[in-house]
This record gives sequence, C-alpha cells and structure tokens, in this order.
Amino acid sequence: MKRLAGLSALAVIISSTSGCGWLWGPDGYFRDRGSDYLEAQQTAPMKLPPGVQTDKRLVPLLPIPSNVPDDNVKGEFQVPRPLPLATVASASDYTLQRNGDSRWVMAQHVPSEVWPVAMQFFQDNGFRIDEQRPQTGEFTTTWQRADELSAPMARHIGTSGLAADSETRLRVRIEPGVQRNTSEIYVVSANRPAGSTANVDFGQTSVNTGLDAALVDEMLISMSRSAEKGGSVSLLAARDFDTPARVSLSEDGSGNPVLSLTEDLDRAWSGVGRALEQGEWRVEDINRTLGLYYINLAEKAEKKDEKPGFLSSLFGGKPAKEEVEARAQRYQVRLSKVGDSVQVTVEENINKVAPPEVARKVLGVIQDNLG
Repeated sequence: MKRLAGLSALAVIISSTSGCGWLWGPDGYFRDRGSDYLEAQQTAPMKLPPGVQTDKRLVPLLPIPSNVPDDNVKGEFQVPRPLPLATVASASDYTLQRNGDSRWVMAQHVPSEVWPVAMQFFQDNGFRIDEQRPQTGEFTTTWQRADELSAPMARHIGTSGLAADSETRLRVRIEPGVQRNTSEIYVVSANRPAGSTANVDFGQTSVNTGLDAALVDEMLISMSRSAEKGGSVSLLAARDFDTPARVSLSEDGSGNPVLSLTEDLDRAWSGVGRALEQGEWRVEDINRTLGLYYINLAEKAEKKDEKPGFLSSLFGGKPAKEEVEARAQRYQVRLSKVGDSVQVTVEENINKVAPPEVARKVLGVIQDNLG
C-alpha cells in the first residue's frame, strides 16, 4: 500500500512539472500514435532460410495497394466527403434526382401515398393501365402509338429518335426511399415497330434515356403542381398498396394454424404490421431482422394521440407495471419466407408454438385486416 501511494504521489509530481514533454509531447511516451502508419517503410519481401522447403507460397499479410500514387508525401490530409446526388433545388414534396444518365423522382411521402398520384398522371396523359401490382409498387401500360397520347407525350416520343409509327409501353416502379417515409419513382419505357406482336420486355436499365428522362420531368412538374394545390391521397390505394395478392389460412403438418401470403417479405411485413395496428391487441415490440412482432393479448392496442378519460385519470391513469406483468399474455407473430410466399405463425416463444385456438384467433384478425 505504501509503495502504491508513493508511485501515485510521484506521478502527480511529474505531471505537475513544466518539463513533462517526455510524457505527453509529440515525442513523449503517451503521445498520439494515430498517424504512425504514415511513417511506415516498405521492407523487402520475406524469404525462407536456405534449405527450408514448403508447399505454401509466402504472401504479404498487409500488402501495399498498387494504385497508391505517392507513398512519400507527408503532412496533414482531409478525406473529401462523397459528392451528393444532384438535386433540383425546390421546396416541393417532389424533387428530381440524377445519377449519370438515370433520373427519378424523390417524394417526401410513403409509397402508398405516391401510388395514386403517379397512376393519375399517366392516365391523364392518355396511357392505358395494363397491369397493376400495388404489392410490389409497379404498374405497366399497354402498347400505344404516339397519336393515342396527350400532345406533350406525343411530342416527347417524336423528339426521342423513335419511329413515328412505333408503339410504346411504360413500367412505373415506386420503391421505398433510403430515408424514412420517402419514395423513389422510376420510369422505364419499351418500344417496338407498329403492328408488331413481339413481347418486348423491359430492361433492368433504361434504353431510351431521352424519352424516359422527359417522362420523369413531366411527372415531376405534374406532381409538384398537385402538391401545391393540396392534392388528395386515395386511402383505398394506400390500403391496397401493401395488401398481399392472396391470403389463405390453413394448417401445417402438425395441425398448427398458418397464414400464407403470396407476397415478398418486405410487403408482407408492412401489411402484417398494419393489420396488427388495426387489431385489438397491443404490439409491444418488433424485430425486423428476425421477422417478429411481439404482441400482448391482455392489453388493448395503443391509439395515437389518445388521451385518458375522466374516470381513468381519476382512478390512477395507467395501470402499474406489476399489474400489467401479472395479467400479460405475450406471444410473437413470426414471418418466414417459404418459396414464393410468406408464412405467418404465432408462437409462445422460439421453442414453443402458441395454442391452436390462440393462433387461429390472431391469424384470423390479421387476415380480416389485410382484406
């Protein structure tokens, strides 16, 4: 103990003196070693002593990249920030995004709200909708000649270098944006000679970049005007956007109830989450990575902006945590990708399924709210 006290006193004395550069200075023992790698020198490759043989080829553990322009430059450096995407300066809910030859519209709305607005724009300009897939955020138009479309659309097709009598169809894709509650809207066109019955498919990237860019520009202008006028949102389309194409309640080989959704996992997750929010039970937690919703059947669903009533506030407001825990009936709703569909099951925990009557009741409510 005395030795420890002496060392502590010595450390305090040394640190309080003015000549402590050997401890904390640029050449001190406790100096910052964060830039030592800049002083590293390249050495000769490792060689085995004479007479030693091995089947393994010796390679450097930390090789120096071959594209380093100059390893002798000294001094301070600042890593440049990545260049942002070129964005049209606008206070609108809709902005134009560019990346090379690609263009798309960024919307400050969720995909279900953008869906009816995009549909309305193309229908107003003479395009006939051929197929709608709200669950995947896509719709396509039929094959049409330029003279069947509005004047602006016909003009864009005429100036894009396509034959005057060619036929055009579009695929519009609405995806969730990188930021929460945003969407990205992409337009890709396909063309074929007039009178042809060939089934020309859409490519992964735009082939007619001039035409697609013009369509995106027109769509941006129309959507911005609609937002300025306070355009409405179709609640029916918002509901159908994440509604699976087919929902069926059945049983697995062990007799446990299973809800099957013909949908990709992202859309199914969104739809089941919405269905649970509309249910009568409380969603206490979620785990998107594991595909789990944690529900408590003993507690009612929490309603947004709901204030406690007079009697509730008079007799203590919210129940105590101990009371909630004592009556809790917790289960987990699991989403699993199986082939081309998603299966929804109810479990007590990771090792035990829920009783059939409980699972059937929960899955039945989800099925009803998905409709």
